[in-house]
Amino acid sequence: MPARNHKQWMADPQQLKRGEWVDSRIYSDPDIFEEELEKIFKKVWIPVCHESELPEPYDFRTTTIAREPIVVCRGPDNQIRAFLNVCSHRGMMIERRPSGSFLEGQPSGNPKRMTCMFHAWQYDMKGNCVYIAREKEGYQDRLCKEEMGLRRLRCEVKLGGFVWVTLNDQVELSLEEWAGEAFACIRENIDAEPLEVFHYHKSIINTNYKLWHDTNSEFYHDFMHYHNRITGFNDAYFARKNTGFKHGHVNVGSFEVKYEEYEGFESRAELSFPKLPPNQFYMIDLFPGMNFNLRGSAFRSDIVTPLGPDKVMIEFRGLGLKSDTPEERQTRIDHHNTIWGPFGRNLHEDLIGVAGQGSAMLPHSEPRRILHGRHENETVHDENGMRHYYDEWGKWMNRLPSNPEQEYRAPAVAAE
Repeated sequence: MPARNHKQWMADPQQLKRGEWVDSRIYSDPDIFEEELEKIFKKVWIPVCHESELPEPYDFRTTTIAREPIVVCRGPDNQIRAFLNVCSHRGMMIERRPSGSFLEGQPSGNPKRMTCMFHAWQYDMKGNCVYIAREKEGYQDRLCKEEMGLRRLRCEVKLGGFVWVTLNDQVELSLEEWAGEAFACIRENIDAEPLEVFHYHKSIINTNYKLWHDTNSEFYHDFMHYHNRITGFNDAYFARKNTGFKHGHVNVGSFEVKYEEYEGFESRAELSFPKLPPNQFYMIDLFPGMNFNLRGSAFRSDIVTPLGPDKVMIEFRGLGLKSDTPEERQTRIDHHNTIWGPFGRNLHEDLIGVAGQGSAMLPHSEPRRILHGRHENETVHDENGMRHYYDEWGKWMNRLPSNPEQEYRAPAVAAE
């Protein structure tokens, strides 16, 4: 068939069923993006950091969820809590540093307090307002500090020690109900003993957050990863299963990676995770865009923060065991960096792939059909993981992924 004209290019694929493609407007439309923040990111559990990044009482980290500023801190009782990073007085952001400690006083604040530099209101690690400057003089008895605590957020530390937060006070599912089933394949490995972050970096990438998630969710693009072709392309690799779970999550089954097949590499059997067979490789894709990857000696997480329809911030963490000796930790770092490096799940090819998609799906670009129609018995080159994800997306958004102007309907492929 010759190259298509515009009408043919824009037509729905005739031989595919609804659910086997999506409309590119779900990646590029600014209104859809804003709706995602309200309907999805403000409603679900989000992993914001790891407990090892708050090792001591009064340690904190700041972040955002759906543009809302968040502060996570460890109290003197050793409990980790999360609050809106917003002063109750005039809506000022309280803490601007990305991380640090409240133990020592700052130029504009007292020790052991979160202090708003604007008018010196102070809060303790439980979110209680403990000081209002000139409280009696200004407010008499009309307002008191006991009524002006921070907005607390639901927070759980679980699943390998990650700190999970939701903006939704009415969330219907506990974290365990939301994500626990998808983590079952690696639960005994990551919960056997405390973990510790040894690698952190973040990148802002010019693409939609769902496109980044797609490249974690499918392995058909591994043809562009030379390392994966050399160390993994065998019968066991192609037989790995993509398994869908409730709430749009997917995990990918394991196989033994042959690292020694790559020049300059060697087997990683010497240093695995507890109860994990040597050189194994599991991956979990968590709706709406988080990735957890246990690859032999290192545990990796990608946490997305959507910044716009064509921009996403990704925080990358590499984790080992807190009990590692210095020699073991260096080995984990070397293993982590020779796979993931600074760019993403594998090598820089992933970044090139999603940035190329982002460049072709800028806001207000014309809609086109993005295909998710490969079927290979739900193994790694099947695109069932993406079909499963976008069906869940459609439910949350009440939009049909293949035509977002229409209300959600169950995909035709699921009905047959």
